[in-house]
Amino acid sequence: MQLSNPKLNIMSIEQNTIKHIAVIMDGNGRWAQERGEDRIYGHINGVESVRRTINAALDNNIKFLTLYTFSTENWGRPAYEVEGLMELFCKCVAAEAPLLIEKNVRVKVIGDIENMPKNVQEHLNTIVDLTKDGEKLTLILALNYSSKDEITRAIKKIACKIENKEINPQDITQSLINQHLDTANYPDPDLIIRTSGECRLSNFLLWQSAYSEMYFTDTLWPDFNKESFDEALKSYSSRNRRFGTLTK
Repeated sequence: MQLSNPKLNIMSIEQNTIKHIAVIMDGNGRWAQERGEDRIYGHINGVESVRRTINAALDNNIKFLTLYTFSTENWGRPAYEVEGLMELFCKCVAAEAPLLIEKNVRVKVIGDIENMPKNVQEHLNTIVDLTKDGEKLTLILALNYSSKDEITRAIKKIACKIENKEINPQDITQSLINQHLDTANYPDPDLIIRTSGECRLSNFLLWQSAYSEMYFTDTLWPDFNKESFDEALKSYSSRNRRFGTLTK
């Protein structure tokens, strides 16, 4: 993606300072197939892009980074790929924990985690606990996540509170809905990046992205690097975020 002002300082525009970036990591399978390998090979190589992205977020003082790691729809992929992904999650969580602690990164998870395999749940609980004191970056993994599922679960929680007479229907506001989403403790994303050339959100943070800026790149996820990250930041810094109002 070409930029209109390549000399623009990434963080020079204070009103466009980014707190939260979310990433749809797409293209692992195509990257592997282009090399005559099976899809899991792409996922394995995509791990290095995750490391690069975390480091780039740290370098740019981003406080929240959300990665769309595994959607509820991904269960429909071939069994060998799903099993390989589950094994990869566990290996990566165990391997990356010491470095994340060293870099002062806190790991959190959103999604329907209770319906993930037990060994994956155990590894996730471990890394969340081990990194709980991280203060420089909150890394949010969206696992077994889809936005429609998240919103449905939030509505069920609110309905239960109404049924138990804890709240009245008139109490339902946007703020109340926010409080029942998986992301209740995090700011909405300022920027959503999607790799691989696809230009859609694919059921990711639909409520939270109402005023997020979007950045789509043809780069496949395993090829996404620091320069790719910087290009996204430069594009974002040139945007005029009005949030539905008019600027002077």
